[in-house]
Amino acid sequence: MRFRTLLLLLFAFGLAGGTAMLARSWLEGQRNAMLAQGRATDKKPVRQVLVAKADLAMGTLLRPDMLRWQAWPDAALPPNYAVEGERKPEDFTGALVRFPVSAGEPVTDAKLVSPGHAGFLAAVLPAGARAVSVPVTVTTGISGFIFPGDRVDLILTHVIPQDNPQAQGERRASETVLRDIRVLAIDQKVEGKPGEPVIARTATLEVTPKQSEIIAVTQEMGRLSLSLRSLAKDDSLATLATPTLDNDVSRLLPAMGSKRDDKKEVTVLRGGKGNAAQPTAQLAAAK
Repeated sequence: MRFRTLLLLLFAFGLAGGTAMLARSWLEGQRNAMLAQGRATDKKPVRQVLVAKADLAMGTLLRPDMLRWQAWPDAALPPNYAVEGERKPEDFTGALVRFPVSAGEPVTDAKLVSPGHAGFLAAVLPAGARAVSVPVTVTTGISGFIFPGDRVDLILTHVIPQDNPQAQGERRASETVLRDIRVLAIDQKVEGKPGEPVIARTATLEVTPKQSEIIAVTQEMGRLSLSLRSLAKDDSLATLATPTLDNDVSRLLPAMGSKRDDKKEVTVLRGGKGNAAQPTAQLAAAK
């Protein structure tokens, strides 16, 4: 009797333990399933948004390598953000930063101004600067090899008034009126493609208010030409530049201000009497 009772007790304990283990395993499975379902519910969809790689200062001209894609929650995505699949980094090439953009901040049209839009050139100009356009031709514009961002000298070629009313023909001279001027735009383009010359009709220059007045006067005086400066800074010849006269170029022309008039007379005093004589005749008599 005792042996049977012991077996029943052992069987009962074993059954209870197995039941407890099965129940625990089932509960653990249910708990894991609920946690997995909760994670799937909490995971929100994201999209790739175009942001700045580094801080972009006001006045920066954008290039594609200044931007990158960054994951952004779709639920918090404003409509003015540039989203992958809708826009590309190349769409912002040449745009100007109107307001500063911090690193990692999304790039929006409200903080940029694109070429051709109103206010673009004014945004390119630094504080206190002015933009002035001058006409250029194939020769005065260096055959289209001046691009926005280059620095040039401004040369004026004009007619020199003659003091001698008997002088024949017009006399000309050229001089550098402004040096180291930045080119803002060629025609209406503020960004050029190196190696692709464009024969322009106007060049827009960045100048000071006083320089803009100088250019306005020089355009009425004669023809303007652009002289492209080297990228290497060298101002050693700046103080040596002097106006170039036409007789500096051709020795067939007399020097400026020289007068050749054999008809002029001089008065020679001899013994208290004055006699008029030609200069050449007086020199011959002196010999």
